[in-house]
Amino acid sequence: MEAALQIIAGLILLVIGGEGVIRGAVGIARRFGMSELLIGLTLVGFGTSTPELITSVNAALAGSPGIAIGNVVGSNVSNILLILALVVMVRALPVNPAAIRRDGLLVIAVSILLTALALAFGELNRIVGAILVAGLIGYLAFAYLMERKGGASAEMHKDESHTHDPAPQALWLSALFAFGGLAILVFGADMLVEGAITTARLVGLSETVIGLTIVAVGTSLPELVASLTAALRGKSDVALGNILGSNLYNILGILGITALIQPIDIPPDMGMVDWGLMIGSAILLLILATTGKRLSRWEGALLFAGYVAYVVYLLQ
Repeated sequence: MEAALQIIAGLILLVIGGEGVIRGAVGIARRFGMSELLIGLTLVGFGTSTPELITSVNAALAGSPGIAIGNVVGSNVSNILLILALVVMVRALPVNPAAIRRDGLLVIAVSILLTALALAFGELNRIVGAILVAGLIGYLAFAYLMERKGGASAEMHKDESHTHDPAPQALWLSALFAFGGLAILVFGADMLVEGAITTARLVGLSETVIGLTIVAVGTSLPELVASLTAALRGKSDVALGNILGSNLYNILGILGITALIQPIDIPPDMGMVDWGLMIGSAILLLILATTGKRLSRWEGALLFAGYVAYVVYLLQ
């Protein structure tokens, strides 16, 4: 019972802290004249992945690689098969293939890269971490230079900068939001990881399964809020871009930074089904999003059914 309360409290704190960090960072950025495009590309994209970062770092430092890596792999799977599925089942999304094709292909590429590195090295060491972080920096630089020229993708990222409005206007209040949110995130992640480890021991599930499911879904809640809000406002490209951007940041930023801080062994019970579904869900999303003019409710139901099947497989 105590472990369950720790998990619930940790998840609530992660949502509150993550929202505080994003709003505060956006407020500070606007005060210093940062463009809406750059805010959307960097602060908002990274901000929605902050719960994953703090949770994975805490888990790695606690010696729980199953939670550290399972959190990211599971988040990428749940972002598409659960979060996006729920959004689409609530409201079908019109799709502009040109706005998401580039990031969709990149998500597939980095998913394959992560899988290859993990299987080749058997761990995410600091060299792998440096490769991933360098990839994130390269992506941000390339995307910013390309989108300064305009186009559908540029408009999408500008719109993303407003998904967490209103941001505080006063600089001191923005700083309070940002640093206060970060403190709440750290405390919430510590509670979540501790509760997840205890729960795994009590119910006989591996830490990897807990990381792939409870922890992953919990740290993805900011993506659900941001994507659903964007969809209800008629910003379908932002809803999809938020999911793709989060998956890019999870692999290149979250695991990259975590590996630089604390190298992580690949959990032995994380198999090809887990790696394959992370890649396959990204491929399926790109196919669905670029072969029609909308993501329909039945396609959302298809994605959701895939997630249910995956959870059943993990719990067997």
